[in-house]
Amino acid sequence: MRITFPHLGNAYIAVESLLRGLGHEPVTPPLTNRQTLERGSFHSPAEMCLPFKISLGNMLEGIDLGAESVLMIGGWGPCRVGYYGEIQRLLLEALGKEVEFITLEVPRGNYSRYMVHLQKLTGSTKFDHLRSGASLSWAKLNALEELEILALQTRPREKKRGATTGYLQYQLEQLRAAETVQEVEEILSTASRGFLRLRAREQNRPLRLGVVGEIYTVMDPFSNLRLEERLGYLGVEVVRTISLAEWVKNHIFKKALGLYSLAPLRRLAAGYLRGFIGGHGLESIARSVDLARKNLDGVVHVLPLSCMPEIVARGILPRVSRDHGIPVLSLMVDEHTGEGGFQTRLEAFVDMVQRRVGRLGK
Repeated sequence: MRITFPHLGNAYIAVESLLRGLGHEPVTPPLTNRQTLERGSFHSPAEMCLPFKISLGNMLEGIDLGAESVLMIGGWGPCRVGYYGEIQRLLLEALGKEVEFITLEVPRGNYSRYMVHLQKLTGSTKFDHLRSGASLSWAKLNALEELEILALQTRPREKKRGATTGYLQYQLEQLRAAETVQEVEEILSTASRGFLRLRAREQNRPLRLGVVGEIYTVMDPFSNLRLEERLGYLGVEVVRTISLAEWVKNHIFKKALGLYSLAPLRRLAAGYLRGFIGGHGLESIARSVDLARKNLDGVVHVLPLSCMPEIVARGILPRVSRDHGIPVLSLMVDEHTGEGGFQTRLEAFVDMVQRRVGRLGK
């Protein structure tokens, strides 16, 4: 079966290997661009958020390339992501796109529906092939995140501007072509040494800013206007608080087995947020408190327009900032966000944090 799927940063590298291991042909849409967003926005309800519009655009581009099925994640709770798959299925149907829609979500009492969708993916795949494909996919997912973190640490220290971004892209292409877990490990080992060679010998301590917010806009460079890259070029080392590998581990495996608990996050957010508000709203508060306790220089909060959980978090974060003495910048993005204004806000925030760090003598 020829299956397409929406982009989420560089996760397509791992998804392709998983689908091949399951005996399917992945139909990877072109990397998200302005045309993707415009096309998805044109066919989406106006009130839907940026991730919905971009992912719909990805689906349409994948179908144009001959996909027979669409793979999408689902969910439940206050966040609207649980409705994405069904609404997008109806929109594609209204556009005359005859494709099968496979929505994967953590079962909530109805295991039969979950198993039906899972069976469509696994089909008659032999266990050895399934295990091999899953192992390679998991190795690639963890490796690509490690490569991205190495780039975040190197970019504010690089000798030549832009070298880190180019080297990261080269290593991601190598990772995408890897056919064994051993190759993945070798690529990561080579890249670790390669990133070190890009660093200047004499290094000043860069600012360290943590990034929190809604998972899609935090992890997808197109939707956040290449936030991590921009900060790196401003001399900032970005500290991530969201990992897709951790999200898969917690929300797909542990939650299905009843082993995932929000208690650690609730303890961190105590006094600010008492309940679960969906999405990554609780995490945004909890991680911001944690970043302050770890003595980071500031927090950048990224959210899509109309995202209810993150709008709640945005209203609480100024208090977190006052109580813990850590600057916080909230950036809301949608299809109308302009690069000029976005860059100006980042530069002003980084300049303010730099002057504050100088006064505190950090």
